[in-house]
Amino acid sequence: MANENTPLSSQHNTDPNGKDGKNNAKNVITAALVIALLGTWGYIIFDKNKTREHINQQDSTIVTTISQRDQLQKELDDATLHYDMLKTSNSMKDSTIMARDREIAQKRNKIQSLLSQENLTQSQLKEARTLIGSLRGDVEMYKQQVETLKGENLQLTREKEQITQQKNTVQKNFDSAQDVIRQKENIIDVGSTLHASNFEVVGIKEKGKKEKETSTAKKVDKLRISFDLDENMITQSGTKDIFICITAPDGTPVGVEALGSGSFTTRDGQERIYTQKLQVNYVQNKRQRISFDWKQNSKFSTGDYKIEVYNNGFKIGEAFRPLKKGGIFG
Repeated sequence: MANENTPLSSQHNTDPNGKDGKNNAKNVITAALVIALLGTWGYIIFDKNKTREHINQQDSTIVTTISQRDQLQKELDDATLHYDMLKTSNSMKDSTIMARDREIAQKRNKIQSLLSQENLTQSQLKEARTLIGSLRGDVEMYKQQVETLKGENLQLTREKEQITQQKNTVQKNFDSAQDVIRQKENIIDVGSTLHASNFEVVGIKEKGKKEKETSTAKKVDKLRISFDLDENMITQSGTKDIFICITAPDGTPVGVEALGSGSFTTRDGQERIYTQKLQVNYVQNKRQRISFDWKQNSKFSTGDYKIEVYNNGFKIGEAFRPLKKGGIFG
């Protein structure tokens, strides 16, 4: 009967090996596993969100980088186009301009090398942006130098035109002076031409050392021609060329090359055969007597021999010597 007052619950709680104790432990483990699983899922979800956010940030950075690179490429192309247009319009080869060309080309190549890389960093973008700004400054400086040189070239062109005009004026005055000088020289040249007078032409018969004048053609061994060179105040003292032209009675010029004959050109452009050329040592403003003998290889002909004297291209005198037949039988 004593057992009837003992509560059933007390008997259950005091049983350490009972069924209720096992259930409690199981519940605790299950709860812990659930909590751990939830924590793992939460971490996975959190990590996934973080990864997605990081990827999105990377995508955004890549897009931004590409956009910046494209913008910088456009700026480089614009600066290059501007520079190329300036360079095309500039034909000057100034050393300063050429040095600037080399600097711009080097800087442009460096910028293009940066922008051509696959994965650009912000540092590289910054460097490219800085270089493009510097390139713009170089192109602007290049433009200013070109404009300055064009201005200087224009000024030089104007100065050259002025100098050319002055030169033309001086040349024109010089040519006019030269014409006057030539005219005066021509007057002096013509005025210095000698004049021959007092002609004497005789036939000479040689007999041993003796000579005898004769007018019979078949007896003439040589012609002795004498004349005066008159006074001339213009003619300078010195050696003067005197050409003697003898024409035979049949109208043919007498000339034997072996005896010193030749040809010369007169002032009117005609070529004449001369029989003998004399070189006379003339003294200014002095009358001089000239005499020489012409002895030819063949016999002299009957008729009139014409003797002409030339100096300075002009005929300065002439004379005639008739030779006749000899005796009753000729």
